[in-house]
Amino acid sequence: MSLSLEIKKRNPDSSAKMPNRRKRPVSPVPSCVSMKSDRSMNPPLKFREEDFSTEQRPNKRKRPVSPVPSCVSMKSDRSMNPPLKFREEDFSTEQRDQQERSESEILSGQSVQSHQTDLSSRYSSDEKESSAKDRKNMNQKELADTLERIQTLLMLQHEIKTKLKKKYQMLCEGFGQHENQTLLKDIYTELYITEGGSKGVNEEHEVRQIEMASKRQTTPETQIKCNDIFKPIKQHHNKGVRRNLTKGIAGIGKTVSVQKVILDWAEGKANQDVHLIFPLPFRDLNLKKDQYSLMQLISHYFPEMKEMNRIEDGLTKIIFIFDGLDECRLPLDFKNNKKCCDVTEPTSVDVLLTNLIEGNLLPSALLWITTRPAAANRIPPECVDQVTEIRGFNEPQKEEYFRKKITDQNLANEIIKHIKTSRSLHIMCHIPVFCWISATVLESMLKKTNKDEIPKTLTQMYEHFLLIQTSTKNKKYNKSTETNPKELSQSDKDMILKLSKLAFQQLQKGNLIFYEEELRECGIDVSEASEYSALCTEIFKEESGLYQEKVFSFVHLSIQEFLAAVHVLESCLGKEEHVFSPTQNLHWFEYEKMFTSDRLSDLHNRAVEQALKSKNGHLDLFLRFLLGLSLKSNQNLLQGILTQTGSTTQSNEETVKRTVKYLSDIIKEESSPERIINLFHCLNELGANSLVEDIQTSLRSGTLSETKLEPHQCSALAYLLLMSEEVLEEFDIKAYKTSDEGYRRLLPVVKTCKRAM
Repeated sequence: MSLSLEIKKRNPDSSAKMPNRRKRPVSPVPSCVSMKSDRSMNPPLKFREEDFSTEQRPNKRKRPVSPVPSCVSMKSDRSMNPPLKFREEDFSTEQRDQQERSESEILSGQSVQSHQTDLSSRYSSDEKESSAKDRKNMNQKELADTLERIQTLLMLQHEIKTKLKKKYQMLCEGFGQHENQTLLKDIYTELYITEGGSKGVNEEHEVRQIEMASKRQTTPETQIKCNDIFKPIKQHHNKGVRRNLTKGIAGIGKTVSVQKVILDWAEGKANQDVHLIFPLPFRDLNLKKDQYSLMQLISHYFPEMKEMNRIEDGLTKIIFIFDGLDECRLPLDFKNNKKCCDVTEPTSVDVLLTNLIEGNLLPSALLWITTRPAAANRIPPECVDQVTEIRGFNEPQKEEYFRKKITDQNLANEIIKHIKTSRSLHIMCHIPVFCWISATVLESMLKKTNKDEIPKTLTQMYEHFLLIQTSTKNKKYNKSTETNPKELSQSDKDMILKLSKLAFQQLQKGNLIFYEEELRECGIDVSEASEYSALCTEIFKEESGLYQEKVFSFVHLSIQEFLAAVHVLESCLGKEEHVFSPTQNLHWFEYEKMFTSDRLSDLHNRAVEQALKSKNGHLDLFLRFLLGLSLKSNQNLLQGILTQTGSTTQSNEETVKRTVKYLSDIIKEESSPERIINLFHCLNELGANSLVEDIQTSLRSGTLSETKLEPHQCSALAYLLLMSEEVLEEFDIKAYKTSDEGYRRLLPVVKTCKRAM
């Protein structure tokens, strides 16, 4: 049975007109709940409108003795949280008089019958049919119990909002500790979020997805804001959205969007009809090996909730936020997990989650799950009411971010201009984390007089990022070498190589987060990692869960892929180790001979083959970094980390030439247009753009359509058009003469242009 209590605003001076008002004793907590005032209050709690009959109401459990009085004042507003709003109608003068009369009766323990009369005047019109029996059975204890529960909920909401505001008001762009943090409101840039109604799961490498998304969409899309995540996108939805699944690639802004929603709620700016929000990241839930009931699990993260003995009344509006489904290591066995409907029944966390998502457990709760696209299919389609997708920054949002991040607007404009000169960098800036990496590097380097070293490729950008952050750490702890800040200490080198080994091993397993045992497997002491995390948090961060469990991750997948490439190259140059098994088209002793004569060239061949074997391209970006690091000029940047082989620049150039020829031969034979596009990216990292430049010259001269193009030339044309900043208004594929295979290689362009012939 729900109470239709009304909370009215009153004049601040109205207290002077109430001579019979009792004085309230001083209390560290709000002892009463005002039903008439709204000063110094948070937004209203809004319970549901439906009937809640006696038969529907769950059996009441005994409530522990409360440290606060069970009475609720109907007139006072001191030390209060916001009013609970149960119904929209206004109280009549007669009803207000009845309410004020009932206050003294409740506090003095007068007759139950008078309370029943009072309550009858407050019932909503839609409850009248079933309320007669409830009013008859209502007693003073039940009323006091209900009002005490309201008071407890108000206090809990206030405490949880305060806790979440403190936790989420700062944005940690790559920082694992609490240093150098920025207020979220100062840097937050609205993300491009759309209805994610694509069928199936896109398991391609996320850089491939970004390259396609960087082109203007050919069909109109519905854009939404993160605070509207539970509002139905399609107007014809007959029911509300209970379970929202939000997809987005690594670093695209999923966690920041979650942070924004939580902070806006905690600060009273949005979603104020929600009573409680519980963020439970999957990376924390992975660590829960014991059995919990749902109430125990909530209280584990929010000890304040021990004051609340039940939340399954259907009146309290709760949102659970499960961030990072792709990081979940629980089975999530929807098919075989037992059914659980009791919030007090202890079971495994896995069973709790599947039953929450299915709606068996606490069916009134709203659920928001975020995930990378490749893991979206872990939730059965029938358990998702709405799918949304975070696309990252569009073109105006990229520039807005740099202008917010860089206080010197002239420098910000220079950074934006430089980013646009490199299409590969510009495309990556759809990812907010890459914008942060680029801003960190370019802000430092553009201030220097010599701008020849300003990075133009991804490999160069990440090398400088690694060096800048290590140098910053050394300066902070008075370990900087003034003569050459690029000369890393032995301890820095050792730790970076250990982290690089961890990055490679976990990349092969597809893991983005790691735990203590996985660090130890790579020779990393946990205390050592914690110390290094605090010193150089942009490279590798240590996070504490809501209950201070330790989990580790690299700031972004691309940093993990870069360090994995560092490990593989150092294993080849320094340890002469085979990290990839030989290809099958040569006998093992032939590869041993090749490995001895030109280890680097052989490594390239093996890495290319491994990348081509991947169905979803998960080694694409790793391969770009590996080949880019093979240039002598880029190796020199990391001379404090990579072993120097003593090879001459000429011999290095010969190796690069062999690799370029190998890539060019594969481009002619490979059948996958997406894989071919990545091989062109690899050539770009090696500075070998002759094929693309030839096609570009012919395209500009207008002679390209006069000759029959070979399939590999069509691939070069597709790469050129995809990497161009302009979006094709129209693409006539028949304007070019080629074979059926050549036309097939032009299909990626057809997918991104506005209109195809």
